[in-house]
Amino acid sequence: MSNILTVDDNEAMRKMISHTLCLGGFVVAEAENAQIALDKMQHEYFDLIITDINMPIMDGIEFTKAVRQLSQHRTVPILVLSTEDTEDLKKTASTAGANGWVVKPFSPSDLIQKVRSVMH
Repeated sequence: MSNILTVDDNEAMRKMISHTLCLGGFVVAEAENAQIALDKMQHEYFDLIITDINMPIMDGIEFTKAVRQLSQHRTVPILVLSTEDTEDLKKTASTAGANGWVVKPFSPSDLIQKVRSVMH
């Protein structure tokens, strides 16, 4: 079973993502900001990371860059979840190391499909 970390400052969004992915057969851990996520990553390995872009403390782009500096998670797929959908932001995220993009709001089946596609 794949272990996924979701990082979003919005608790309702984290719960919705977790619920959706658990129904899809995944194990999900949650972090309310990038610093908590990085702390969790020191003690646990994740097969996929899903991050919001707009968060306090550290945004999703900076978080993605930080993850890519961790040897244990350097190649782990990272999906960005955002209400924003500009090509410039997608390119910035990709350059930082993100592997995919999901626009909020999303359907549960679309999220599960995207997660499976970047994990294989």
